[in-house]
Amino acid sequence: MATGRWDPFQEMEELYQRMERVMEDFFSSVRGTDGFLLWSPPADLEETEDAYIVEIDLPGVKRDDVHIELQDNELHVFGELKEKERVGVLRTRMRRTGRFDHRFTLPGEVDADKVEAELRDGVLTVRLPKATRSQTRKIEVKGS
Repeated sequence: MATGRWDPFQEMEELYQRMERVMEDFFSSVRGTDGFLLWSPPADLEETEDAYIVEIDLPGVKRDDVHIELQDNELHVFGELKEKERVGVLRTRMRRTGRFDHRFTLPGEVDADKVEAELRDGVLTVRLPKATRSQTRKIEVKGS
């Protein structure tokens, strides 16, 4: 007969973790057009005086696995965080893998030719310079 003590808090913690995973999968995943589940990484959109700065947490994602598209004022960041090969048995899974997708509607026009993106230390930073607005200028009238 086992003499181990029953720990109700351990069972509650395991139940909580399972429920958290179910709720997270249900509310934050959407099905893409090809039927695969997509997830949206945490992201920030900051507006400065001359640009919009997007920062997206993508730890473990390789540069070649991230794709960025800009159409009008919509920024689309998508890609895949590939599952690593495992030797042992995976007992707990808390980190996401698979395809991700995030779309931003920018509040103003940007200069698409000057957009820059960098992936460093697991954070993708996209800098989108604002389009220069035409300025009013006086025009001299010539003649006699």
